[in-house]
Amino acid sequence: MESDPKWLAGIMLGMGTRFDSLPSRLREVSTELVLGDVPCLLVRGSEEPRPFLFWMHGRTADKELDPGRYLRYVRKGIHVCAVDLPGHGARCNAEMQDSSQALELILQMAGEIDGVLQRLGQIGGFDLNKAVLGGMSAGGMAAIQRLRVAHPFKAAVLEATTGDYEPMRKMPLCLGLSEEAFHAINPIQHLAKWRDIPIIAFHSRHDEWIPFSGQESFIHALQKKAAIPKQIEFVTFDRTGAPYEHVGFGRESAFVKELQVEFVLKCLK
Repeated sequence: MESDPKWLAGIMLGMGTRFDSLPSRLREVSTELVLGDVPCLLVRGSEEPRPFLFWMHGRTADKELDPGRYLRYVRKGIHVCAVDLPGHGARCNAEMQDSSQALELILQMAGEIDGVLQRLGQIGGFDLNKAVLGGMSAGGMAAIQRLRVAHPFKAAVLEATTGDYEPMRKMPLCLGLSEEAFHAINPIQHLAKWRDIPIIAFHSRHDEWIPFSGQESFIHALQKKAAIPKQIEFVTFDRTGAPYEHVGFGRESAFVKELQVEFVLKCLK
């Protein structure tokens, strides 16, 4: 059902079990909308335009995952637009969640970001001149793909993800790609047009799903290219106790969230 005129950019989602499971404080400042074809969780402490984080979850998760992240941001005056990846959450499609479809969903999500931004500009509460792009795992890979070309983002937050696919050549993400196709989608091969923005990346050295070596080489390449190398921060852990040393950073989870919020606040001053 279409909402009232101030929501012309979107269609209200039915408040289902995922939304109902959020902490009450978060539900009070959140709305679920479909912007274009993308289901979004909009977290706003005010309808006045404020800086915001555009956040993308990892494969097999959904936008309601990790409400503590969103609460930390909104308490600091930063709004959040969290989206469901293709085939996930409110647009669930089990086939799209398979690891063999990871590259397709990453590239599709990267292509959907601008449409969501355009609609956010119409509904209020989001300052498009002060946006930070972020994501975890596949969501982080979608973020990096979008950052390869001209974009409006002031900074980026990357968790357990990679911008160098070379260590994943034999994994489902890259299987069957020709040398030319692999080169075309591998971000580290396309840094000539990369805009110099602050980045904070987090990774476990024993990550079983996204090889540490790939993100390490990508971050080092960005630092080498950056006018101010120290604005590219790489926070690493040996072992966190997280499942597969990948999902959520385990005992370091709260530290990761707090550090990234401080980073975003610093970048948006």
